[in-house]
This record gives sequence, structure tokens and C-alpha cells, in this order.
Amino acid sequence: MQKKFQSRPVIGVTLDSEEAGGYADFPWYALRQNYLKSLAELGAVPLALPHHAELADEYLSMCDGIVVTGGAFDVPPELFNEQQTSDQVRLKPSRTEFEKTIVKGAMQRNMPLLGICGGQQLLAVLTGGTLHQHIPDALPDALEHSTTVDTENAGGKKRARHPVEIVEGSLLSRCVDRDHYEVNSSHHQAVKSVGPGCIVNAYAPDGVIEGIECEEYDFCLGVQWHPEYQQHQQDTQLLKAFVAASSRYQQSMRTAGKAMTEAMNDAISRPGNEQA
Repeated sequence: MQKKFQSRPVIGVTLDSEEAGGYADFPWYALRQNYLKSLAELGAVPLALPHHAELADEYLSMCDGIVVTGGAFDVPPELFNEQQTSDQVRLKPSRTEFEKTIVKGAMQRNMPLLGICGGQQLLAVLTGGTLHQHIPDALPDALEHSTTVDTENAGGKKRARHPVEIVEGSLLSRCVDRDHYEVNSSHHQAVKSVGPGCIVNAYAPDGVIEGIECEEYDFCLGVQWHPEYQQHQQDTQLLKAFVAASSRYQQSMRTAGKAMTEAMNDAISRPGNEQA
């Protein structure tokens, strides 16, 4: 009996970017290895996505899922109809423009999407939500959500940590086996409100929103922490659920493609449609 072939799902992963200096004399991309390593270990093929918005459709045609990563940058306040009020806001326009296109394209296809840290914040804004531009300014009594100004480089300091409460009945609650656990924390901004069709799926003890999801999609979810560190089994469970959703998307696309091919072949073979 012939064994059925099944390939791993391909998951596109967005990159961070930096201007010339430091690592190279020209602009360069950067990404922690654990973003890619964690996905590969869980059965996916991670594919890094350079910032070419004009290639978004081609990227998406190769992918079965998308991870929008975090980084030392922020979502422009103009995207949620605010003026910049904090001098801590750091913008990367080309990265944001690319990720906007990728997120919108993935959602149009109902392709599994996981936003991590800044990726969750971008997902919130693109679906009609808003952000706190700088937590210490907006919420002075909040917990410590980042120990450093540069959220991607702890500079030898121990990163912040705090518990999260997972909202019962949410997609996130179905991905993990606990409704309360500790997560890493490395962000100075946070979701302030969610738009239509989105819900909050996790809170910090101080009330800061730590996760969101879009209910009309099979898997469209964001978390404020970094599950790619896999510091707890719940982090691994979340990534496993995302990879599994990407695998289902891959199979559904193959099934749809096979059905289309069969329909075309059937139409060609009908009487009167034969080629001379």
C-alpha cells in the first residue's frame, strides 16, 4: 500500500530590521534564532520574510501560516488615530508597512496568524483597536512589563515576569491546559482596546491586556509575551496548536486545489470539449 505523502506546513516569519551600523555597514535584518528553531522543532518549515510588500502575495502563496514577531519598535500612533505623546515610541515605517500587508493578506485568506508582542499590537490596531503608547505614562500603577528601554536586548538584566489569566472559552484557552500561569514580559506598550470581531483572551493582574483573538477566523491570535522561549509547557502548547492549524490550512488548500483540477479535467472531457 502506498504511503500518503504529507509535507510539513510552511510558516512565514517576519524579520526585524536595523539601519546601517553595528552588525553591518548597510541596512540589515535580525531575528532571534528561537523564533525559527521552536517552529522547526514542532514540525513546521519556518521561512523568514524580507520586507518587500510588493511580494506579499507570492510569500503568502508559499505559506500555510504567518508569525508576526516582536522587536525594538512600535506601531505608529497614527494607525489608531492618535498623535504621538511619548518620546519612548520608536518607529520602523518600512517594517510596519510590510507587516500590515502580510497581516491583511493572511486574514483575507483565513490563513493561521500568530502575533507575538509587537505582532499582537499590530493585529489589534489593524482590526480597529488602540494602544497605550507607553505603559508607565498611561498606567502608572501597572506592574513592571519591561526591565529595559530596548525590549529586545535585556543588557544582562533579568527580564520582567508576571502571571496571566486566560479567558475561559477563548481559542487561547483551548490551546493551553491552564487558565493561569507565568509569562515573560518585554514590552512598554500594550493594547488599550480591541475592535469589532476581536476579544481579549488574557489579562495581567494589573488589568493590562496580554492577548487578543479574532473570532471570525480559524486561528487569528496574538499574545503579548514570547512563547518562542518555551519557558513553560503552555508556551509549547500554544505553538503546537498554531502549527497544527497551519497544517490543517495546508491540507484544505491541497483539497481545494485537487477538487479544482478534477472539475477542470471533467469539463475538458465532456462531449464537445475534446481538442481536435
